[in-house]
Amino acid sequence: MNPLLTPVILLTGFLGSGKTTLLQRLLTDPSMEGAAVLINEFGEVGLDHHLLDRIDDNVVLLKSGCICCTVRGEVADALSNLESLRARGEVAFDRVVIETTGLADPYPVLQTLTAHPVLRSHFTNGGVLTTVDAVNAINQVAHRAEAVRQIAAADRIVLTKTDLVEPKQEQALRDRLARINPASRIVTTGEDVSSILGGFEPMSLDQTLTWEPPAEHECHPGCDHDAHGHSHHEHHHAHHHDDALGVTSFSLVIEGPIDWTIFGAWLTLLLYRYGDRIFRVKGILALDGEDKPVAIHGVQHLVHAPTHMEHWPEGPRSSRLVFILEGLSPDLIRRSFSAFTGVSRVRTAA
Repeated sequence: MNPLLTPVILLTGFLGSGKTTLLQRLLTDPSMEGAAVLINEFGEVGLDHHLLDRIDDNVVLLKSGCICCTVRGEVADALSNLESLRARGEVAFDRVVIETTGLADPYPVLQTLTAHPVLRSHFTNGGVLTTVDAVNAINQVAHRAEAVRQIAAADRIVLTKTDLVEPKQEQALRDRLARINPASRIVTTGEDVSSILGGFEPMSLDQTLTWEPPAEHECHPGCDHDAHGHSHHEHHHAHHHDDALGVTSFSLVIEGPIDWTIFGAWLTLLLYRYGDRIFRVKGILALDGEDKPVAIHGVQHLVHAPTHMEHWPEGPRSSRLVFILEGLSPDLIRRSFSAFTGVSRVRTAA
């Protein structure tokens, strides 16, 4: 993450999942002093008794030191207003938290940070934090596309209301969330703020690199396995589905170095064609002429600037990309990559 740009954390989650409660808790933690917060209305988060001073009609200063702003129009306008206030020396902040509505798709906000000609000079994506209601989430992800998109976009998932469910129910939900978004770390509101926010940024690839799938898996129609689960094809179709909404998560594993220019052209064309159905792509690449790995991270049509990592993780030095798809076959992605790049040693894996 560019240290010269102010990180923007997107706090999202389905209706009633506990975003506001989590936000209130975050704002009382000393580590959040100096944060700016964008919310729909002050009254909705019960902050009135914390107000210390009103800067203008949309901005107030909290006793915690945080700046709190209402978002009555576009997020871009609110961020631009904040930056203007900071430039004039009227406020100071080192990060921004945006609380979305319960039915919001996170992608448009992330796109705004990258595409807006002014904002991209001052702000950067600081990660997506998604609250998930342990009581109602199983039903929500089965029937509400918004809930799935919020989970798929998450860099960190925060389970709420875990005290209201049995341990088996919580574990079943964790397994379901891992199938939807294997690249996201899952925490609970019972953990301290440092655990919820510590090391929290979109380029954190620890979960992508170390995630292990459940023992059992499904294959898409047409996957040719024998009775023992062995594939009769050269590649491996081990991936998972969210049955109701057709959400699949899988890894694309590429042996040998990749040409960066060719890879970039392939990914650009892939997201141009299927970006609405590719919720997330995240991983590391072994590139021609590079000794160290390069990390990439994209949400739908949006791809963030690649990051050069300091060292390779343990294990083979092969490229590995985690995809979260809706209604697309992992084998389509594999065949597309091989056809475009000419690389044949490519396989799909859970």
